[in-house]
Amino acid sequence: MPCHPEPTFDANAPRGAKEFGDLPEWDLTDLYPSDDAAELKRDLDWLEDSCRSFAADYQDKLADLSAEDFLTAIHRHEKIENIAGRIMSYAGLRYYQLTTDAQRAKFLSDHQEKITIYTTPLVFFTLELNRIDDATVDALFDANADLARYKPAIRRIRAMKPYQLSDEMEKFLHDLGVVGDAWERLFDETIAGLEFEVDGEPLNIEGTLNLLTEQDRSTREAAARELAAVFADNIKIFARVHNTQAKEKEVMDRWRGMSTPQTGRHLSNDVEAEVVEALRNAVVAAYPKLSHRYYELKRKWLGLDTMQVWDRNAPLPMEATRTVGWTEAEETVMNAYTEFDPRMGEIAKPFFTKGWIDAAVKPGKAPGAFAHPTVTDVHPYVMLNYLGKPRDVMTLAHELGHGVHQVLAADQGEMLSSTPLTLAETASVFGEMLTFRRMLDNAKDDAEKKVLLAGKVEDMINTVVRQIAFYDFECKLHDARRGGELTPDDINALWMSVQAESLGPAFEFMDGYETFWAYIPHFVHSPFYVYAYAFGDGLVNALYAVYEENPEGFQDKYFDMLKAGGSKHHKELLAPFGLDASDPKFWDKGLSMISGFIDELEAMEG
Repeated sequence: MPCHPEPTFDANAPRGAKEFGDLPEWDLTDLYPSDDAAELKRDLDWLEDSCRSFAADYQDKLADLSAEDFLTAIHRHEKIENIAGRIMSYAGLRYYQLTTDAQRAKFLSDHQEKITIYTTPLVFFTLELNRIDDATVDALFDANADLARYKPAIRRIRAMKPYQLSDEMEKFLHDLGVVGDAWERLFDETIAGLEFEVDGEPLNIEGTLNLLTEQDRSTREAAARELAAVFADNIKIFARVHNTQAKEKEVMDRWRGMSTPQTGRHLSNDVEAEVVEALRNAVVAAYPKLSHRYYELKRKWLGLDTMQVWDRNAPLPMEATRTVGWTEAEETVMNAYTEFDPRMGEIAKPFFTKGWIDAAVKPGKAPGAFAHPTVTDVHPYVMLNYLGKPRDVMTLAHELGHGVHQVLAADQGEMLSSTPLTLAETASVFGEMLTFRRMLDNAKDDAEKKVLLAGKVEDMINTVVRQIAFYDFECKLHDARRGGELTPDDINALWMSVQAESLGPAFEFMDGYETFWAYIPHFVHSPFYVYAYAFGDGLVNALYAVYEENPEGFQDKYFDMLKAGGSKHHKELLAPFGLDASDPKFWDKGLSMISGFIDELEAMEG
């Protein structure tokens, strides 16, 4: 049961705060007209009554239902999910627009608590479902084709069967969920409220991170040192949040009998641990030919003996500093989408015209970017912090890809539309690739092509190498927390243990960089989320290679994959393209595309 929107933050995308044309803002009235709307009270009352009546009608009776009655129960459960999801989407999106506003924070918290209380009677549903034997469940599916459509969702629920606790304990944990949410809000509000000052200018975190992509090296250094200083001043809060969240997870995992801290994420992603491990190992083995090799090239371009962390996302010396207005960004992405398939352009268009994007940087607004699907009978909303950088155009392409995917999957309904994280990044990364390829094809000369190629390689390194390094950091953090409380210095040391390995010998690390784990929201909101970025990038690289080799009919197969939402396993979704993510060589195919781009850059040097 969704209790808040799960933001898909891009922790690497740089942001800041100026005007770049007529930037769109969200119109949330498609969810509710206002925070005191009669429709909102109506839905809350309906939800409370419907949860109570659902439990009265079905508790202790699931195993004896006919196939038709079981289908009715699922439809009723989906309607409850829909209304709860609509309420929490509205409350959550209002909050993310202004996380420092006490009224919005209270509104979100109050509604989280209400929905947690209202939905507690539903906890029995998955518990009883998992007590039904396999033969009975299979017979129900065989008896009703409409019910059989829900087999993938039921299979994912029943995958939790070995980790299920008593009914009483599950209800207790359900009620306790709002406590964990409070730690997430503490993190969000702390991050949004941080104040920085660079060269006399007051900035929020977005504006300060944005300076790390400035052409002037002294400005980048000043920003990096200011980030380190402010993080250090607040490091005890961030360490407390991480310690608490990791300990809560350890207790949950231990009670459920999960063998590793990652097990729960793999189950929710509907992906095998072996597949993730193969991805991780392939990326780590490729560090020397990817990040190490690229950053050595960049070190030479920048004319440095050694790079510092503030040089990692620096523009290239030959790169013209330019601001991309919102209109140009929209046209670039829309043209790329429409050239691939006009249907994709049609799906994307309302995001720009109907208030489905919130783009401007504003005080108190949540950092980063995300696409939130809301519920299947409304539409997604995209959040950006747009600052006119070329990379911001790629972030728009990325989040719009999520939005298109969510629109296409909505017909599956609440139980089947949600795509596991490993596949949820497919359309977003593919949207980036389409936009990049269009920009590359339109490059005026080799110099512009070189800048574009280098920018894409950096984005891929951020998406693959950096995220796998994040994943390794999280694995180490959760393992270490099982041995006791971690001091800020302990966490700092774990962070630094993955940095040199992933970035390579071209780098030095300034004093203070050890605290930069503190602002990454994935670690708090969605432990082990980050490998989904690498999974998505590798998958898309392999998909795009198929598209280039044999474009005939590719679009229809691609749309079918997105429309499937969460109704199929990754093996089934990739089969029409002749791909298999469980084959270790699959990841080498994706990584070779990044390596090939670096080959091109090296050839340009020659």
